[in-house]
Amino acid sequence: MALWACRAASYLRISSFPRAFSTVLKDLKYADTHEWVKVEGDSATIGISDHAQDHLGDVVYVELPEVGTSVSQGKNFGAVESVKATSDINAPVSGEILQVNDELSEKPGFVNGSPYDKGWIIKVKISDPNELNSLMDDEKYKKFCEEEDGTH
Repeated sequence: MALWACRAASYLRISSFPRAFSTVLKDLKYADTHEWVKVEGDSATIGISDHAQDHLGDVVYVELPEVGTSVSQGKNFGAVESVKATSDINAPVSGEILQVNDELSEKPGFVNGSPYDKGWIIKVKISDPNELNSLMDDEKYKKFCEEEDGTH
């Protein structure tokens, strides 16, 4: 009976272990608060990582800042509400907001289904490129997430 239950659980992918690791993209920088940054010249696109959206669950609302306002590295600029919790979004770099993803007002689920593409949150003009040096590359971020998940 126990063998059958193990096989059934395996077939149904029921497990007490965490699911396979979330997607982490190369060529992005990551903050320890799980925001990602894609640098293009002197501007950056910012969103929350696949790891973060996975832990949040289904996103139902994204609080967006105003275009033209400034954000500071490590400071809150918005929030993501999910069925599980509300989580602040912090700026991984300082700068002036050039654009916000208004589509998220109607389709907040893009944060879950496409965190690195359609689920981007803001674009900023970077005020201090040296701040990028304090962020993690993909390898360091993967290790960071594995260690963080291991402590929960």
